Amino acid sequence: MIKKIIIYILLTLSAFLLFAPILYAISASMMTPQEIFSGALIPSSPSLEAYSQAVNRVPILQFLFNSFVVSFIVMLGQLVVCSLAAYAFVFIPFKGRNFLFFVFLSTMLIPWEATVIPNYLTILNLGWMNTYQGLTLPFFALAFGVFLLRQHFLTIPRDIFESAQMDGCSRFRFYWSFVLPLSKSTLSALGIYGFLTTWNMYLWPLLVTSNNDVRTVQIGLKMMIAQESSTNWNMVMAAVVLILLPTLLLLIFGLKYIRKGLLAGALKG
Repeated sequence: MIKKIIIYILLTLSAFLLFAPILYAISASMMTPQEIFSGALIPSSPSLEAYSQAVNRVPILQFLFNSFVVSFIVMLGQLVVCSLAAYAFVFIPFKGRNFLFFVFLSTMLIPWEATVIPNYLTILNLGWMNTYQGLTLPFFALAFGVFLLRQHFLTIPRDIFESAQMDGCSRFRFYWSFVLPLSKSTLSALGIYGFLTTWNMYLWPLLVTSNNDVRTVQIGLKMMIAQESSTNWNMVMAAVVLILLPTLLLLIFGLKYIRKGLLAGALKG
């Protein structure tokens, strides 16, 4: 009993330490700049004025919309591309299948920064600067997503595939009617991972956008800081809270799917 109490106390303290920066951001967004510089942790008279200032200073709502659209498109693209690739590696026999999979998997060892220049030149030559396709298409093929889905697809009994073939089920029909419904948890985990990763991107949107029509929230936050000669940190913290809120809600409600999805393919490899 005492051991369990100690574990719960340690877990509570760890959770508080991890969540403390977010709590401070919420608190600081309701303070005055003078309170922040004085080192206060709790506002003396909470105010939401910083949120209206953040919305009016830069088009933060437009940036939020752009981030949502870009993250949603990347999430759908990764689910489609990665699930089809993983399905081919598991259920479609062809020569060199395993070798090709390991070659594809080895791309995870290449730093993303090493691919920035080739991707940028490709987008530039296609005329996709300042477009949603320029922000999204380079991220559809995800080696981690293919690996995760392949490991889960391997747990689907082979007898189901053989029975479906005997009944005249096409490969795409089996993929759509059997494989995808049996992989909801893993697909949800990959979708949440892709959405959150795209939402937090900074370097790529900075390179391929030059106007506010398609800029994302991370660029908007940097613009807000750059426009201030003496930064109003309460306004910046308000913008941070607005940016964090969608991802926190997605993470809170999707955590069980992430856990189930990441463990779904751990039984067979």
